[in-house]
Amino acid sequence: MKVLSMIQPWASLFVLREAKFETRTWRTKYRGQLAIHTSKKIDKAVCNHIAIQKLLGKHGYMKEDLPTGKIIAVCQLVNCLKVIENNQTWAVLEDGRIVSGNNYFLGDYRVGGFAWEVEDMKKLEEYIPAKGHLGIWEYKDK
Repeated sequence: MKVLSMIQPWASLFVLREAKFETRTWRTKYRGQLAIHTSKKIDKAVCNHIAIQKLLGKHGYMKEDLPTGKIIAVCQLVNCLKVIENNQTWAVLEDGRIVSGNNYFLGDYRVGGFAWEVEDMKKLEEYIPAKGHLGIWEYKDK
């Protein structure tokens, strides 16, 4: 299974669909099933932001409850779109779509970066402990 590691709280917010896109500095040609892994690192400064606390709280999470070092969801990676314009509160993707609101706030939409679009996000009933890696990596059940 292909896996993408993400730092918390971004991973949980993405899995909870508060963010429609995952933003990366690199493009991927991969399309298909993708598992979402939470790295051991938590961005504590971001977790202390009141808006992030409210978004997490809406789903019953507090920064202390965020899972780390685990595969927490699976989805289908369906697109990888280049960011072609950034207007400080909204961005334009190469297919003409405009990203704004929470989707913009919860991503890094620098021109030249990429927005990964997924569908069918399914949070796992039981999380799978795993060590993360950079890039898209392969999880092999032991």
